[in-house]
Amino acid sequence: MSTDDDKANINTSTGISNNNKTVRKLLLVVVAMFGFGFALVPLYDVFCDITGLNGKTNDTAATYEAGGIDKLRTVKVQFITRNAKGIPWEFEPVINEISVHPGEMKLVSFYAKNNASHDIIGQAVPSVSPGLAANYFHKIECFCFTQQPLAAGKDVEMSLQFYVDLELPADINTLTLSYTLYDITEKSS
Repeated sequence: MSTDDDKANINTSTGISNNNKTVRKLLLVVVAMFGFGFALVPLYDVFCDITGLNGKTNDTAATYEAGGIDKLRTVKVQFITRNAKGIPWEFEPVINEISVHPGEMKLVSFYAKNNASHDIIGQAVPSVSPGLAANYFHKIECFCFTQQPLAAGKDVEMSLQFYVDLELPADINTLTLSYTLYDITEKSS
């Protein structure tokens, strides 16, 4: 005959065994989630490359091929800027929007002023929306290709030379080019 103490010991050891299994399973889930988090960035980049979503533009200069200008079509290109947290610069487009004909090369400028009491190196990161349009927006020359050192209190006009591809889908009539400016001074040292 078993006593109540024997039953309690059996239930306790079974409970400890179940707890150990649960802890192991939870630890495995945590490790898997941690690994998945690291894999998300390259997976997201591949997804954006395949689908054309997110409006990532090429970070290399395009070459302008004079293949004609579609004077029957006009596309509005809007310019938006923003500063990442912690960069004390004024940063804005000289003009907020421009009309272009596909195939036509345009030159626009952006204004930046370092309001800090120390020198800062900035880097602008572009994005085009709608995301599909990023494949048809070609930068020939852009301040975003290089780091922008700016002394304390100084200002500068930075240029962007671009064209919109003749193959831009007919249903896209407006493109928005957005730049986010980051302080990369410490990373450049």
